[in-house]
Amino acid sequence: MSMSMSKSEREAFLAQTRVAIVSVAEDGRGPLAIPVWYHYEPGGVVRFLTGADSKKAGLMRKAGRIGLCVQSETPPYQYVSIEGPITISTEIDYERDFRQMALRYLGNEMGEMYVAVTASERETTPSVLVTLRPERWLSVDYNKMG
Repeated sequence: MSMSMSKSEREAFLAQTRVAIVSVAEDGRGPLAIPVWYHYEPGGVVRFLTGADSKKAGLMRKAGRIGLCVQSETPPYQYVSIEGPITISTEIDYERDFRQMALRYLGNEMGEMYVAVTASERETTPSVLVTLRPERWLSVDYNKMG
């Protein structure tokens, strides 16, 4: 009995609003693992923002690829883990990549408040758009246990 998700199940799971953990190689240490908000539509790529000068961004530039894992928080547990090459760009669509992400994760009222409160920070601290093209998938759905 396999507890792996089908392609459509894992893509639907990844498309849900969840916090992802990004893992990126770090020389001489274990990988850096950091939570991120992200966006994914079935069949597409994963997108998320990070600070252009952050440790995470520097490691991602060097590695050229990352791992990303999302999970359910309550039993029966489920998770999807993907790995693949990334591109890093300064071309950010504010509406799609920032505002809609804030609304997705915080709801309309709190999301708009977050957008307003962080406006000056966005002007002084540049961000980059990271795009992950999934190449390898690993998934488990404990709902499939006997």
